[in-house]
Amino acid sequence: MHKHPNAAVGWLCALLIALTAPGVRADQGGVPFWFSGQFASLAAVPATPGWSMVVAPYYYKGSADKSHTFQTGQTVSGGLSSIAPLVLLQPGYAFEDKVLGGQPYVGLGWGPGNNRTSADVSLSRPGFDRSNGDSVTGGTDLYPFGSLAWNKGNDNWMTYVTGDIPVGAYDANRLSNLGIGHAAIDGGGGYTYLNNTTGREFSAVVGVTYSWENTHTNYKNGVDSHLDWAVSQFLSENWQVGVAGYVYYQLTGDSGRGDRVGAFKSRIAAVGPEVGYAFKYNGQAAYFNIRGYKEFWAQNRVEGYAIFATLSIPLGSVR
Repeated sequence: MHKHPNAAVGWLCALLIALTAPGVRADQGGVPFWFSGQFASLAAVPATPGWSMVVAPYYYKGSADKSHTFQTGQTVSGGLSSIAPLVLLQPGYAFEDKVLGGQPYVGLGWGPGNNRTSADVSLSRPGFDRSNGDSVTGGTDLYPFGSLAWNKGNDNWMTYVTGDIPVGAYDANRLSNLGIGHAAIDGGGGYTYLNNTTGREFSAVVGVTYSWENTHTNYKNGVDSHLDWAVSQFLSENWQVGVAGYVYYQLTGDSGRGDRVGAFKSRIAAVGPEVGYAFKYNGQAAYFNIRGYKEFWAQNRVEGYAIFATLSIPLGSVR
């Protein structure tokens, strides 16, 4: 039986904030607003009251062969490949006063990044191109986030709502984008089992995304569903190891007057290792987590791997 003092749980309460910074990829092509894998261990544990800052470096690399056709903005492409390094920042505040018995948290995410996308064959309005590709560096959209979390013994529950305010780097005539070009709203809930004696932990978060039509392209993404999960074991007061994964499944097809590929639906799944480290910063709980995902089960989207590194730092307690 591994040592897992109650103090370690307090140090890790900030993890809820550390795993809630929403992300972004290119628009259309079956790629959703939801940043798969953003939730992992301790996702539903109530946050420590006070201000915090999340810094979340992220790297994604994926591709699809020429037999798969994607519509990205005004371009229909085959043989698509994409590399996207980002650094997402999310300041947030967890309230001390409860709402409906739960711990409220609000935050706002944004980050700088780069997206490099290439296609072996592309068909766009200006004409037909081979080995087409481009790159963009800039800022993402804005991602407001709000949640309520409850705790009772080993059980933790959470409900959340988030969305997309489309102000990031976006051009319908580019293959590469950091903004998605349209608004979206996403809501769901999660559960965490955390045994303070054995150190065993399990978390799962499910949600559904609704997207508004992209007025730049008259293209509307379908309704998406997603699951993020993790299983971990605390080896000591500080160290945690585990396995994390995600599943994304599009419930309804894409549509709109600008849709040139039909009722586009996509899916993906991924799994990989996770390591966490709890520590104190200015006498308060802080947390670092790194995890990697290898994707599989891809349909109508690129497939590859992703790496997350998430750092949650307290900025001040409730006075």
